[in-house]
Amino acid sequence: MDQPVFKCKNADDVLKAVKDHNISFLQFWFVDILGMLKSFQITPKELEAAFEEGMGFDGSSILGFTRIDESDMVAIPDPTTFQIASWRPMDRPVARMFCDIVTPDGKPYEGDSRFVLKRQLKRAAAKGYTFYVGPELEFFLFASHEYPEPIDAGGYFDAPPLDLGNNIRRDIIFALESMGISVEYSHHEVAPSQHEIDLRYQEALHMADTAMTYRVVVKEMARKHGCYATFMPKPIFGQNGSGMHVHQSLFKNGRNTFFDPNDPYHLSAEGKAYIAGILKHSREICCVTSQWVNSYKRLVPGYEAPVYVAWARRNRSALVRVPMYKPGKESATRMELRCPDPAANPYLCFAVMLAAGLKGVEEGYTLPDPVETNIFDMEPSQLKKHKINSLPGSLYEAAEEMYKSKLVRETLGEHIHKNLYHNKIKEWDDYRVRVTEYELERYLPIL
Repeated sequence: MDQPVFKCKNADDVLKAVKDHNISFLQFWFVDILGMLKSFQITPKELEAAFEEGMGFDGSSILGFTRIDESDMVAIPDPTTFQIASWRPMDRPVARMFCDIVTPDGKPYEGDSRFVLKRQLKRAAAKGYTFYVGPELEFFLFASHEYPEPIDAGGYFDAPPLDLGNNIRRDIIFALESMGISVEYSHHEVAPSQHEIDLRYQEALHMADTAMTYRVVVKEMARKHGCYATFMPKPIFGQNGSGMHVHQSLFKNGRNTFFDPNDPYHLSAEGKAYIAGILKHSREICCVTSQWVNSYKRLVPGYEAPVYVAWARRNRSALVRVPMYKPGKESATRMELRCPDPAANPYLCFAVMLAAGLKGVEEGYTLPDPVETNIFDMEPSQLKKHKINSLPGSLYEAAEEMYKSKLVRETLGEHIHKNLYHNKIKEWDDYRVRVTEYELERYLPIL
């Protein structure tokens, strides 16, 4: 029997579904400031009280949450996120719900990533906007977690037998759809054992929850097939890394505000200003969209990862791409930001992108002309002529840009901004003092 897809609106709907489908446990999900999933389980008999009072936990044990002297936190389950966990046995089903984190006095907790995104979406809604995103999360399938050993030698759009992940992707898609997550298409990516499954665009909060669910489902389905899935941005030297290109648009009264039929690019003034905001603030938000030391091994020229701050329609070497307009598809008018990677915290990632775009709209930023030539081939003098800047070249540089950014501080809030910065500087310090195999192979024989 097919697994039911739920559209619960309130606690009563969830309580009924739990009883009707004999749910054995409920997983409560939330994330730390890095987007790492946290979870605890309750039995159905505790569910009604959880909706009324929330479930308390020790916030001092969660990265970036709070000090030990003010550690009490409360998780409030969001009934609209109730779904049966598709990777668990169906004889005694397990369900999951995302939670909002509040303080003991019931106020939203400033260290909760989900709250950061909700606050930014509320700001957009006050202007009449609904923010839609469609991320493309790439991943690798390896033989184990111990070493990046590909399970196939396939390339872009290859079919079996070169693509040995086809059955795994199929099971991932079935598992996602059984949880009400719409998938547009999937395929083998450029690198050996690299894959992509594209999700149909949704409202940003829903999509952030979906992205977290996607990462769990991919890993669980891979494990059932005896291999290991990773969203590490650059696991193999000399091969393309994994990105999370994020398509985004603003709607108002059911209409895509990015579309203008009379513009040469079919972009409205709002759409152009939004893209200009993304471009202008791209260096500041990069530490959020690409938050790991390894992220900057991917963001280098030559591997389809954008490092140059420019926009284009066909040119995939630009940071932002505006897909070509198809007649009758006004609602599909959008921009695509190509620097985020799938190991980002999706809540914070979507929040800073929206903040940057709205800043452009509010202040009427001017969008420069598109750059349709291959930026990777440009000489420094040409980059200067086109006024093309580049993204930060390291986590340290990105963290410093984020630290100086008023926009990012206001978007994340003082608490997350400070904690994320200190965490990233610590990560950089841990990384930079290590002696790598590269250094030993290159210098030990000659120095």
